Amino acid sequence: MAVFHKEIHSGPDDVSETAGRAELLPGEEYHPIQDYDLIVIGAGPSGLFCAINSSEKGKKILILEKKNSPGHKLLISGSGQCNITHSGDIQDFLDHYGDRGRFLRPALLGFTNRDLISFFEKSGLGMVEEKGGKIFPESMQSRDVLNILTAHGRKLGLEIKCGHAVKSVARIDDGFIVSGEDERYRSRQLVIATGGCSYPATGSSGDGYAFARTLGHSISEIAPALSPVVIKEYPFSDLAGLSFSDLLISLYRRSKIKEHRGDILFTHDGLSGPGILDLSRYIRAEDQIKISFVPEANRDALERWLVEKSQHDGGRRLLSVLADLPHFLSPGLQLSVRLTKRLLQISGIDFDLQMSQLTRVMRNRLIDNLTGLSMVVSDVCGFDAAMCTRGGVDTSEVNPKTMQSRLVQGLYLVGEVLDVDGDTGGYNLQAAFSMGMLAARSIKRVFNGN
Repeated sequence: MAVFHKEIHSGPDDVSETAGRAELLPGEEYHPIQDYDLIVIGAGPSGLFCAINSSEKGKKILILEKKNSPGHKLLISGSGQCNITHSGDIQDFLDHYGDRGRFLRPALLGFTNRDLISFFEKSGLGMVEEKGGKIFPESMQSRDVLNILTAHGRKLGLEIKCGHAVKSVARIDDGFIVSGEDERYRSRQLVIATGGCSYPATGSSGDGYAFARTLGHSISEIAPALSPVVIKEYPFSDLAGLSFSDLLISLYRRSKIKEHRGDILFTHDGLSGPGILDLSRYIRAEDQIKISFVPEANRDALERWLVEKSQHDGGRRLLSVLADLPHFLSPGLQLSVRLTKRLLQISGIDFDLQMSQLTRVMRNRLIDNLTGLSMVVSDVCGFDAAMCTRGGVDTSEVNPKTMQSRLVQGLYLVGEVLDVDGDTGGYNLQAAFSMGMLAARSIKRVFNGN
């Protein structure tokens, strides 16, 4: 049976954990090191899943979690509904992790989205597919996903100590020493599954980077990912909440560096929505973002249409004409009156201008803003708003076929602590579970002497 421990806190529901101090100072009482076959630091999805699937008869497995209960970040994923994975061919997943699809290939192909769905369905939790291929638990409750993981842990006899923050890790000849505030643990196998820096209130505050660095690993630059962006002199504050489907977004830093299609949401101070969130791993302050309400490829057709309207409907207001933007110019786009007025204002055109009064200079400015409205990024929102972290442990130092460190025998790194981040839509949770499973299979081979 899994054992859940908590440190002593001021709340009435807390219970004490009996153990000694980790560090020995003059006059302090000695407390022996506790031995385990495997220690997992972090009780998120990758850590829990790794521990569950590493379970072997006679092997003692310990999970250490700094928060007072497991899975804090899992509980808030998908706004509490837990978009656990995505539908479709697992090969298609590889394009959704920036430059890290190749690294994740063994993990994803070794434990696919179908395998993950099957795991939960066999555990009594069905899955449903929502718009765009997103997969959720049929209850739409992330708590049910976590409950299944912890139930498996109890059944397998895993020991989960919550409220036990790890302070340091050290390599010794026969494994690792893991030290907490008042306890020390020893194990031949160690998994770092501490997450990144996003949503630090859930426990993902970057501890794992320090542990990995202590053990000799390199850490690439840490920054928010899957994060909204703040725009300089933002012109759409009063249009916050307005959203658009499947627009082309281009990112410039002196020249174009990235292009992406996706949904966009206007916020009070900038841009969000899946299209922006997915691109945010590449965005830096002072970058230029261009949004195409009308595809650039249709620029000439848009100009011909406006010229024709000027010739045949010269008495109509431009504002009214733009409401009839043809479907063939921008499929699915319907310009609201408020947005059209703002685009005209940005283009320096009067709201009441008639089509016959539209000059060539005005028309070109309007076309520029419809095919590539330019905005300058002030900043990418911080870790409190970011869904995941860009950067982390250098993946070149980790074996993608086992998730074991190439530098330290017996050390495994899984989940967001690695320099891996995926698009919105369930790709990050799938990667977490797949990496956890891949590490577990390698650990079991070690347990069995293979």
